[in-house]
Formats: sequence, C-alpha cells, structure tokens
Amino acid sequence: MDAAKAKIEGRAEERLEREQAEHQSKLAARVEHEEQTGKKPRGRPPALPTGGVQDKEQVNLTDDELRIMKVAGGGFDQCYNAQALVATGSLLIVATEVTQAANDNEQLAPMIEKLKALPKELGRTKRILADSGYLGEANVEHCARAKIEPLIAMGRCRHHLIWKQRFAAAPKSPPDSATPMQKMAHRLNTPRGRQLYALRKHTPEPVFGIIKSVMGYRPCLLRGLENVKGEWSLVTMSWNIKRMFALQPC
Repeated sequence: MDAAKAKIEGRAEERLEREQAEHQSKLAARVEHEEQTGKKPRGRPPALPTGGVQDKEQVNLTDDELRIMKVAGGGFDQCYNAQALVATGSLLIVATEVTQAANDNEQLAPMIEKLKALPKELGRTKRILADSGYLGEANVEHCARAKIEPLIAMGRCRHHLIWKQRFAAAPKSPPDSATPMQKMAHRLNTPRGRQLYALRKHTPEPVFGIIKSVMGYRPCLLRGLENVKGEWSLVTMSWNIKRMFALQPC
C-alpha cells in the first residue's frame, strides 16, 4: 500500500506539470484571439491548476503504468493513449507512439520528430492536419521550425458552411510580421485551407475504425507501457500490410 501511495503522489506531481503547461497554452490562445478579433474571449479565464492528490485517485495493481482517461461515449477507463500519423493519399501509417498522457496536445511535437527521422526516400512531409486537441502556440511554432505547414483546428468546426461562407473571397493575407499562429488561422479561413483540412475527417478515422471493428483490436493484450508500444507497432504494421495489398494494381 505504501508503494501504491507513493505512485499516486508521483502521478499528482506529473499531472500538475502538465496542467500548468496546458494553462499557459490556453492563456496564450486567449491573447491570440483578442489580438486577432479585437474582442475579449467569451467565458472565464482558465483556472490556475492547484495540484495535490485528488480524492478519487487510483492505481492499477495489475498494470500500474495505465492511466485513467476519458473514453468515447462518456465515462472514464484505465487506458494508454495510442497515436498514429496517417498519410492522406495512401492511408498508410507512417509513425506511431503510445503514451500515458490523456491530453493529445503534448504528442504533436514528438510525432513530428519521428517524421523528420524517416528515410528521405519516403519523401518530405509538407503539412500536418490535426484536430483542436493538438492546438497550441508551441505546437504551431514547432511545425514552423520543422518547415511543415500546420493546419490545426482553432475550435469546433462546422460540418456545413452557409453559401455565403462557401463562396466568400479569401481573406486578406496576414503581414509578414504575423506569428505562426496568425498565419495558420488565415490559412484555415481560405477556401484552399478548408479544402485541405477536410481531408483530416476521412484520413485517420477510417484507419482507427477498421483496426478496432474489423481487425478486432480494442483492449491491449499485454501489460506495461513498453510492451504495449511493441503491441501497437505490430497492429499498425498489420494494417499497413493489409493496406498495401489493397493498393496493389489489379
């Protein structure tokens, strides 16, 4: 029990560090919004993380490297966070990772580094598409330094635009002094940017859906973070083999 208590306290310290980083990111996004629109963001500013062990903290005695995360459909479960970068044209998975972090925001930069480490023969990544869970000033700037054009949703996107928005002229280009976040916000508002970002909706979702529902991979079969990383690599490798067979000319 003493060992379990020590692990819970250690996790609380790790969570505080993550929440402090997320808090700074949210504050920066509010400042960015005010500079772009000239209006103060709606709602209250994000609350400052308090830290400490919470009453409902738990540790899994079977696999103590699992973390409690919010799951689709509501509720919480003990999980790992599996990441996969999918190529828009082929739907092949080009990079993977498994983490203990429930928040996706911290996962973009490490995945970009994995892209940069791929052999040059595979080509260079021109842009990366991601949902609002990956939005952050640091992530956008990391993409700019890696010479990758980011298209990360600034918030919840409408599925259907009204005709005036669909046929509206492209907004005026931002000045050269604009920040990477301002430049990305402009790209997302252009017809070309909206067309490119629409690819995200039908690129990773089919891959994850087929892996779960067709290949039957839902619960992890192994225990421990390193073992699950290897398991996820095998699963995604199996997907790539399956996909490459489908891409073969008739």
